[in-house]
Amino acid sequence: MLRTLFVLSINQARHTLCFSPITKAEIYHGLRAGQEERTAQLFAEMGCLDIDEQIGQKAGEYLRSFHKSHGTQLADALIAATAFHAKAVLFTLNRRHYPMTDIQFHDIT
Repeated sequence: MLRTLFVLSINQARHTLCFSPITKAEIYHGLRAGQEERTAQLFAEMGCLDIDEQIGQKAGEYLRSFHKSHGTQLADALIAATAFHAKAVLFTLNRRHYPMTDIQFHDIT
């Protein structure tokens, strides 16, 4: 509930909220019964950022740099690369998944 209010306050401050299709896949993968409608409403309030070849290349660079040392996985590398190319602040519940230093973060924990 608190996180939902946080997202609503960002929208009310006239900031644009976007998501990576990778993020949407991860969230829908972990949904519990009864959360579908509320989750769909949340995504309807945001824009989806495209993934293209530049993002794929940047994600590969992140993996090369951080997979062995930090265990960075493909999904997190793609999400970070999407934020990098969109010049977006990346909101995360787990900053440890993102050792990148060339993007801006906002932890929502």
